[in-house]
Amino acid sequence: MAENTTPFNFDSAALRKKYDYERDKRLNLRPEGEAQFFRMRGSQFEGRLQDPYTEYQERDARSEDVEVAIIGGGFAGLLAAARLIEQGIDDIRIFERGGDFGGTWYWNRYPGAACDVESYIYLPLLEEVGTMPSARYIFAPEILEHCRAIARKYDLYSRALLHTSINEARLDEASSRWIIKSDRGDEIRARFVILASGHYREPKLPGIPGIETFKQHSFHTSRWDYDYTGGSPYEPMEKLKDKVVGIIGTGATAVQCIPHLAKTAKHLFVFQRTPSSIDVRDNRPTDPEWYNSLKPGWHQERMRNFVLAVRGMTPVDLIQDGWTKFGKLIMQNVRPDMAEKQIEELMQLIDFRMMEDIRARIDTIITDRDTAEALKPWYNWLCKRPCYHDEYLDVFNQPNVTLVDTDGKGVERISEDAVFANGQEYKVDCLVFATGFELSPYEKGTPIPVIGRGDRTLEDKWEHGASTLHGIHVHDFPNFMLSGTRQGSWENNFPFAQEVVATHIAAIIRKAMDRGADTVEVTADAEQEWVNIHRQRSQRNLAMWRDCTPSYFNQEGRADERVILNGTFGGSALEFEEILIQWRADGLPGLVMAEKEA
Repeated sequence: MAENTTPFNFDSAALRKKYDYERDKRLNLRPEGEAQFFRMRGSQFEGRLQDPYTEYQERDARSEDVEVAIIGGGFAGLLAAARLIEQGIDDIRIFERGGDFGGTWYWNRYPGAACDVESYIYLPLLEEVGTMPSARYIFAPEILEHCRAIARKYDLYSRALLHTSINEARLDEASSRWIIKSDRGDEIRARFVILASGHYREPKLPGIPGIETFKQHSFHTSRWDYDYTGGSPYEPMEKLKDKVVGIIGTGATAVQCIPHLAKTAKHLFVFQRTPSSIDVRDNRPTDPEWYNSLKPGWHQERMRNFVLAVRGMTPVDLIQDGWTKFGKLIMQNVRPDMAEKQIEELMQLIDFRMMEDIRARIDTIITDRDTAEALKPWYNWLCKRPCYHDEYLDVFNQPNVTLVDTDGKGVERISEDAVFANGQEYKVDCLVFATGFELSPYEKGTPIPVIGRGDRTLEDKWEHGASTLHGIHVHDFPNFMLSGTRQGSWENNFPFAQEVVATHIAAIIRKAMDRGADTVEVTADAEQEWVNIHRQRSQRNLAMWRDCTPSYFNQEGRADERVILNGTFGGSALEFEEILIQWRADGLPGLVMAEKEA
């Protein structure tokens, strides 16, 4: 490896001081942490969660027995179903609260919505379905259509109960079956349950004083109101040409939709608390000749290469985008003779270098110096989700766009027709909330009530943090399997980690059925052993998250041990996959499969 090939011509001590200052400012201004947000569900805004995309169809309640129930119809649920069917297990019932498959990509139809990971590795089951993405980073309608294509290929529509939310999943110990009850009156008895409800579940709103008094038009980005704005994901929103629009939030969603709002709104006020890091996207159409020349197995190879490239573990980078830039800098600068502490210090220097380049890019685009300074992020690269966009920054040079930087405080209050920030009033006709979702692994318990042995709830068991084996099996909750949102591995390309878990779960269920096992349950000791490994390997992550500026990644700056217990196990998705493969080869130690009595 080369030595010191990257210029570190900056004052790292000064940068650390600046980062700490910006973090502490946010913490001091908003000490309430996660309490500054609230879920729409269960609030006066719950009615806005209704599905605006698919007509609700009345149907009779179902009462039936199935081998496997899958809760969730996004990528995780689609992958779980596909891998089960490939294992010859087709007695499946899928529950999805949306009107179609797609999960996040069903709900998020805001203008500009697109994947920010290369579509050739982000879309699952590409080779199996035969899809060719139209571009390197495709937009939401195309992603949704790929989800539908998966469902059609594996005949999942006939197995799905759409527009159906689960009220509870309860273990009936006498029959060793899970009783699943829904809001449609269904009662499904399942031998196995897979909770595949994804990472980003419930839309959240900011607890801004007066938010409930706003009488002009407003909506959350996950329920974009095209009836009001006009247009579509691909067409201009012409109804906004005489409207003053305000948008609260400047995270990944806002970065994608703000350029589209700016094209048609009479005026757009962007209310910013903390800027996102914006690097080059460099999107381009797919070359059909190149795509059709790819050899069988290319998809798995490319997904695996991404994991290695991001971590600086391979000189071959098939992706070559903003995500793998960090790994490339590691490859250029880490030497084999370096001690662990030296490597950690070097990685921080590389992080500084990455963010210095991102800040410098802002100065080359933004013409107003004050606006440029306000858009500069002062934190480590992964403290907030990195963003990649080629039009976002240019928007702030437009005369009809005003950046309202609140210097970390956020919006002060909302009235019937205005937003107040920095002591000023901003009259708006429409208010868009780009305030994101709750990140499921940091929630207490699960999105639905899950009741296991002795009527104990999973929420109660996980009061102080998750405890699992591999993020999949939970003691006292036999035959109930998680899709790996906790204590597994995420990576920056979520679908690959979901693919690893789906393949593993399908193999476990196949083995259990072949044995005639009635229950599959991890022992308490095996569960605790994994928790101990997880805690030990992830301990340094706690210090990292505490150093970060507040975000949904670190409980809005109030990181405690839950960030460790509810987060990843501290290794890559490839290492996690190897652990699962070896565990299966070793005979599933710690997992008890109880056979049916004769």
